[in-house]
Amino acid sequence: MYPLKKRSFLVSSMTVILLLAACSDSNTREAEDEKNNTEETQQNETKDTSKKKDEDEKKSSQPYKALQPSEDAKPLKQKLSEKELKNMPESQTEGVDNSKRSVPVGQMLVKGADDQTDGPLKNNRLVAFYGHPNSENMGILGEMEPEAMMEKLKKQTQAYSDADPERPAIPTIELITTVAQRDPGPNGKFYRMTPEEDIEKYAKLAEKNNALLLLDIQLGTDSVMNQVKLIEKWLKLPYVHLAIDTEFRVEEGEVPGEDLGQVDGKEVQEAVEYLSEIVGKNDLPDKFVLVHQFTDGVLTNKDAVQPTDNVEVALNFDGWGASRDKQTLYRKFVRDDTSQYGGFKIFYNKDEPVLKPMDVVKLDPGPAIVNYQ
Repeated sequence: MYPLKKRSFLVSSMTVILLLAACSDSNTREAEDEKNNTEETQQNETKDTSKKKDEDEKKSSQPYKALQPSEDAKPLKQKLSEKELKNMPESQTEGVDNSKRSVPVGQMLVKGADDQTDGPLKNNRLVAFYGHPNSENMGILGEMEPEAMMEKLKKQTQAYSDADPERPAIPTIELITTVAQRDPGPNGKFYRMTPEEDIEKYAKLAEKNNALLLLDIQLGTDSVMNQVKLIEKWLKLPYVHLAIDTEFRVEEGEVPGEDLGQVDGKEVQEAVEYLSEIVGKNDLPDKFVLVHQFTDGVLTNKDAVQPTDNVEVALNFDGWGASRDKQTLYRKFVRDDTSQYGGFKIFYNKDEPVLKPMDVVKLDPGPAIVNYQ
């Protein structure tokens, strides 16, 4: 009996040991599996977070390169004497009742405005060359070959980065894409579309030089939205923005260039909101709309023109003539009557005198866009 019991005890002991070993192995495997699963989950979460971060950065990243100020460039306020600060903007005023500065020198948002976007106007200034490649009479784009024009544009842009180092300037091409005509043309709408190959040429030029492309529409008897849709495929590019030339929008029976046109702010706002949808649906960087005005009447119902959370708006004063008068009218049409940013056009061959960058950045508010024709 004893040997049998002993053998039975040994067998039972071995069984228990084997069971314990099996349990231990099972627990070890479970622990290792749990560890591996945890590590895999953490890796996936890291990948997801990294992917989302990359997507967010890709969406918000603006495709331009501002020209950095020269090493010896000083902040704008340090360049101005106490007398200059005290006398601005009285020195720029003729025939304007309220001559007090509304915002600090160098600030670009009009008083009371806000910018919820990450658009190019928020922290930078744009310096643009305006025109059409096939016309010397419409601006500098028609006076120079593209590469030479770009070099001159960069030089002009650098001057603004140096004048106001806190707002590094971005080179911008403002290309007229629908040209108002005195002849109704085949479409009967008194405009001619710029050839696609020309638009593509300047789009590639802007991209190559880390610049922005601003597509300008002149309307004729067409609507703002019809023309926005004509250039929509380019507006889907991350570095392309929209400009509207209000004076060339005429009614049936009128002729652009002979009759002064006008655009209702509600039409402009429809374009702003449409562009906002394009930005959202295509995960594009935030954009802006520039609206040209040189006199009363060409833009009505201005209160309707408002920015969105991904599209900035700027009102551009683009008259030519005596520079002192232009500064006064900028204050009238922009400082006192726009919703967010201002723009200021300079005519190389028509203004008297041609304002220097330092004179321009001291305007109230500082123009977010300065375009040259």
